[in-house]
Amino acid sequence: MRPIRPLLTGRRRGARGRAGSASAVALCAALALTATACGPEDDHAGGDPSASASTATDDKIRIPDSVKDRLKEHGLNLDEWKDGAWKDFSRDDWLREAEDYINPIIEDLWDPDRMREAEDPTEREVDEEDISGDQGVTDPTPQPVDATAVDAKYHDQAPEAGKLLFDGPDGSMVCSATVIADPANPGKSNLVWTAGHCVHAGKDGGWYRNIIFVPSYNDGALSTEQLQNASQEEVAPYGVWWSDWAQTSDQWIEQGGQTGGDGAPYDFAVLHVTQEKGQSKSLEETVGSALPVDFNAPAADRMSSLTATGYPAAPPFDGQKMFQCADKPGRLSVTKGDPTMHRIGCTMTGGSSGGGWVAEGADGKPALVSNTSIGPVTAGWLAGPRLGKEAEGIYTAVSKKFAAK
Repeated sequence: MRPIRPLLTGRRRGARGRAGSASAVALCAALALTATACGPEDDHAGGDPSASASTATDDKIRIPDSVKDRLKEHGLNLDEWKDGAWKDFSRDDWLREAEDYINPIIEDLWDPDRMREAEDPTEREVDEEDISGDQGVTDPTPQPVDATAVDAKYHDQAPEAGKLLFDGPDGSMVCSATVIADPANPGKSNLVWTAGHCVHAGKDGGWYRNIIFVPSYNDGALSTEQLQNASQEEVAPYGVWWSDWAQTSDQWIEQGGQTGGDGAPYDFAVLHVTQEKGQSKSLEETVGSALPVDFNAPAADRMSSLTATGYPAAPPFDGQKMFQCADKPGRLSVTKGDPTMHRIGCTMTGGSSGGGWVAEGADGKPALVSNTSIGPVTAGWLAGPRLGKEAEGIYTAVSKKFAAK
């Protein structure tokens, strides 16, 4: 079988915030096969929903005492964290357990230049009962399907899609993500779906930091040159949304890695977000849409078509524009003992990781059925997990955690 990589990309920032192309490509390849998800058992995670930043009457972002206290438990000072202590990813300070997730808002950290310079992440595989009942089955390798550029404005074409940005030991990185419906807050969802490897480094690391979601990033499809002087409103027309909670699988946290396929069948995560500037409208109300998630979709060989959306950042792409691939899916078993995944032909590269896979649901309307997880080093196809009870458990847990908010 050809080498497989997780579709994550990262940029090592130098004195001028530029990244060496060699390190970026190396990280992209490393992350290509790593992914994870987190189950409802992680709901105990120190996670009072009040831990998200709130807005005071003077419109200044306030960090709740609960977040300050949790930082102190790990010997971290909030002021020092906001002044750059978050850059310390030493083994002792890299928070990794489910209950350790902390992502306090650092206002204006993600300016247009920092967003533009971020790159892409990875994926993985994990052992568990086969969700699909076709364990060990792999269909013939699909023919490559050229990724198609989405027309501006992106919001008119795929309002739920956006870019996920975050920081890791090697610098700023980027994935893709999708606004999903929240059963506890119908019409007012603040939930986002992405890949597990886009939020947690797996067995050799912990939670990534400064995780944000930017719906309809570069909505006008500006060129890379035009983005050099673009305003915040042009880059992030629907705001910057910080993840105040994230869940991914225990399998990913315990077994996930930067190379190989461990955890890929469980490479999914659910985030709850809050807007950086603190507004009353929810994410769903702001973008005008949220996709339902189908945890009972048929096996890949019984689907007529899937559409994957993302912001590929590894060459020949640069991460600044939205692309899509549509193909009839097949089945992929990375390891015989692992659940069978969906696979489609697609030339998107790292950075598209975490992007939503959409198919027609039982009601005839679009529904999210997977997300981009892994692909070969030489782009040509993508694979994503089949969403079942593990994924539904995570989704339900995050929804319930914020049900009263």
